[in-house]
Amino acid sequence: MKFLLQRIAFYLFTAWAAITINFFIPRLIPGDPVTSLMAKYQGQLSTDAIHSLYVLFGLDKNTSMWSQYVDYWGQIFHGDLGTSFNFFPTPVSDVLGQALPWTIALVGITTFASFMIGTSLGVLAGWRRGSWLDGLLPVTTFLSSIPYFWLGLLAISVLAGTNGLFPSSGGYEPGLVPSWNSEFIGSAIHHSLLPALTILISSVSGWILTMRNMMVTTASEDYITVAHAKGLSERRVMFSYAARNALLPNVSGFALSLGFIVGGTLLVEIVFSYPGIGYNLFQAVGAKDYPLMQGVFLVITISVLVANLIADVAYLLLDPRTRKEG
Repeated sequence: MKFLLQRIAFYLFTAWAAITINFFIPRLIPGDPVTSLMAKYQGQLSTDAIHSLYVLFGLDKNTSMWSQYVDYWGQIFHGDLGTSFNFFPTPVSDVLGQALPWTIALVGITTFASFMIGTSLGVLAGWRRGSWLDGLLPVTTFLSSIPYFWLGLLAISVLAGTNGLFPSSGGYEPGLVPSWNSEFIGSAIHHSLLPALTILISSVSGWILTMRNMMVTTASEDYITVAHAKGLSERRVMFSYAARNALLPNVSGFALSLGFIVGGTLLVEIVFSYPGIGYNLFQAVGAKDYPLMQGVFLVITISVLVANLIADVAYLLLDPRTRKEG
């Protein structure tokens, strides 16, 4: 319990530091959202309208930085992340609410699938050393070194285009209205297959290598020899004894990867113009939409911290030595 409380305190402090940095960075860099918005409307805004926009974006020059900081925390606790001026007057929370399901569906499913496939193949490759599956390790090592976005560009050039099997961009066919009907769902799945395939190919290799190496180490332990001596079946020894004990690093790694579901494949979404958080961030940077950028960074930061906490809890539950140290 002491260990868990210490970790929670650490992550709360880290969250405070990240949110504070998130507040100050847009205010320290040259320019501001209102100036960009004025340029967008080519000076058609009145003095009162400009002042109202400064107040709306929490950048009122008549208000002290400390007051703005306190107001920013109050907005966060009320779920108010400000107003996006790239999608003006839509609130940032609404923009993120529309983008998050796309990212979670794409990266969440591929992360879980790659973990299950990679871990299973790693168990077999590590247990049956010297087999044809173990001989594929150089290929998996090569694939794990390929960046998501580079593989995505290659996939688009080979499999997408006018006569390709997959669409090259977007989350669904233009003209469709997002809804829970078969036409839209089918279109969304079709558009997600190519980015999902690139993520899966790049990430599954890491799980295979990690699990394979842990299985090789575990297979040489004394308790595995004792299990064989008891006459237990090969399958039972492999899964109930070897794989169960070798799984801990992959489980903790999977918990950590959950945090990167939101922000780990930003470039893939940009390459495929996929309507997720990554593409939103790309649009926000291009338009200097500071409120939206702050919202995206905040969501990514919180998701990574929560995932790290989940990893610590997983260690606490799976490794008795951690509980004793705590």
